Amino acid sequence: MTKRKILFLGETYRADAITWCKGLTEFGDFEIISWELKTPSNNLINRLLRGAEFISAPFRIKKIIKSFQPDLVIAERTTSYGFLAALSGAKCIVIAQQGITDLWPIHSFSYHIKKIIQRYAFKKANLIHAWGQVMIPAMIAAKVDMKKVMVLPKGIDFDFFKPNTSLESKKISAVVTRSLTTEYRHEIILKAFGMLQQKGIDFELTFIGDGNCRNDLKKQATQLQLNQKVKFVGRISYPELPHYLQKANFYISMPNTEGVSASLFEAMATNCYPIVTNIEGNQQWITNNQNGSLIPIDDYKALAETILTTFENENYRKTAITFNEKQVREKANYKVNMTLIATQYHELILSSQDQ
Repeated sequence: MTKRKILFLGETYRADAITWCKGLTEFGDFEIISWELKTPSNNLINRLLRGAEFISAPFRIKKIIKSFQPDLVIAERTTSYGFLAALSGAKCIVIAQQGITDLWPIHSFSYHIKKIIQRYAFKKANLIHAWGQVMIPAMIAAKVDMKKVMVLPKGIDFDFFKPNTSLESKKISAVVTRSLTTEYRHEIILKAFGMLQQKGIDFELTFIGDGNCRNDLKKQATQLQLNQKVKFVGRISYPELPHYLQKANFYISMPNTEGVSASLFEAMATNCYPIVTNIEGNQQWITNNQNGSLIPIDDYKALAETILTTFENENYRKTAITFNEKQVREKANYKVNMTLIATQYHELILSSQDQ
């Protein structure tokens, strides 16, 4: 294949973006440069500044395109970087819907504006990624041309995320790898472990990542007297992540919305038993009490009970994690899936040049 150039629009520190770009370089022989918004949205002033940066972004991106002359522009999230890609004037554009709809929160002031923006991005894109079937209904509702949609997760690297071969543990060791932001409902996890603490159950709970809820969550942990058992390690480098997963026997994620979670794949590959919310994005991969546990949204009592009962049932957990490792290797193999994605990109570039 001829070496091609890609401009990637998205947050390059995110694990999803790292996997995406690494796979395209490794299996597609692409040269990639990236651009992203620099201002965080962690307070009102910064959100206003980020808005101003977003308004000026199309001019900056067009300047980069003129200089770098990419064969393809790819972007994550249909309502932000995907929209900027659509405005860029690039001839060949790929966008990815990251969430189940990307229109979130539903009752926000900006919802209807995001809906208009998203439809424009869908219309301008040459290829639209749905990382799983769970994203398809929202695309149909948005009247997307489904011939442009590719349904395939990026997958994870099994040379990197290797299984923990031992289930032996005298205590519950749980890991949370989602951003410390509102939609992930980490306060529910803390409440559940607060109940275990009251019962005298031994455990350790590790939160990996950062976000605007970090201080509030640390205060909550203090109020629940969990300081000695809960760790907030902050944002870590991607190569460090498997180490934390391999030390844990439980992976917990309690969001109230979910698309296709690479974090869940990583946990399944490293033999963490998954306990996640009972929502569509998780139901595609987890069957309750067969290969994991599905918990009603915000039900911390059910979460606490499930953690305890599954920890005590080691034979069941062993069967579940064996099934999960096989499933994720068959359906979310980074080497296989990224080769297919990279090949599709090359074909897309050739098709756009012939027009």
